Amino acid sequence: MAKRFWIILAAIIFLAFIVVLFLKYAKNYPAKITLEHQPNYFGVTYSKKFAKLLGLDWRETYLAILDDLQVKEVRLPVYWDDLEKAEGVFDFSDVDYMLNEGAARGVKFILTIGERTPRWPECHAPAWAKEKSVVDRQEATISMISQVVARYKDRPEVIYWQVENEPLLDVFGECLPADENFLRREVAKVKELDKRQIIISGSGELSFWTSEAKIGDIFGTTMYRVVYNSWLGYLHYPFPAVFYRFKADRAGIKPENRMIMELQAEPWVADGRMQDLSDKELAKSFSIDQFKANVQFAINVNFKKIYMWGVEWWYLKKISGYPEYWDFAKTLFK
Repeated sequence: MAKRFWIILAAIIFLAFIVVLFLKYAKNYPAKITLEHQPNYFGVTYSKKFAKLLGLDWRETYLAILDDLQVKEVRLPVYWDDLEKAEGVFDFSDVDYMLNEGAARGVKFILTIGERTPRWPECHAPAWAKEKSVVDRQEATISMISQVVARYKDRPEVIYWQVENEPLLDVFGECLPADENFLRREVAKVKELDKRQIIISGSGELSFWTSEAKIGDIFGTTMYRVVYNSWLGYLHYPFPAVFYRFKADRAGIKPENRMIMELQAEPWVADGRMQDLSDKELAKSFSIDQFKANVQFAINVNFKKIYMWGVEWWYLKKISGYPEYWDFAKTLFK
């Protein structure tokens, strides 16, 4: 019995070793990269906050995305702490600016509303709201999203509302615990005010999607190919494209209601700031070949739309003398 135990243990350790090697060193690129895709298939998430964090002029960056890249689909976070710095006092000027400039160029928008919207720290409540009890903070959130929907519900360039971003994911971000009942209240309030379809998003790798699929009209997934673990370093997800289709089928999401909301199209930052990454460190998670492989993988998944994550960083690289990422992206938006 003892001998059998040690044989089984050795086999398990060997198998684990092989799995770790596969995750760390196998690139897991698609077998064939043609980048053939449907017209108007790609969009981007644009974060004014992240552009500023990278040291960019956020308006200049935004206009370059519209005029140089020729992007026609934009997911736009409406940041609560920008919108309502003082309780009950709303400043819509920056969101108005972005919608107006986009509308003049035929751009369509997803507005992401709520406390949890894209980019770290994930939840963007203003300081005054953080001082409230959970119940009062939720009421303030409902009031805020009501103001946003009332202001923009008559704008034809706004084609979807996304209520919160990965709202049931508790393992990432500086946020209150996930609250499915409150999320349902938010969705009900938006539906009360407007008839547009509502997107609910979830993690591509850390969620089964079943709860999110029951709450929204459209489901949006994140999709990452290279991630970082503090013990193992950079890891390459081995999932095939069919993995995401299987999850969507299992959750009962119809093919026409599936989107990729956040395709990894920037490097993973293990430590420090993205703008300070060395070429060597950058290559570990997001070389130009990895960019092409990620896009092809997402095409192979064959969801309705693909919104890419990282357009602000492409622009930073471009104006810093490294236009490869920007120029490649430009070929996708023709």
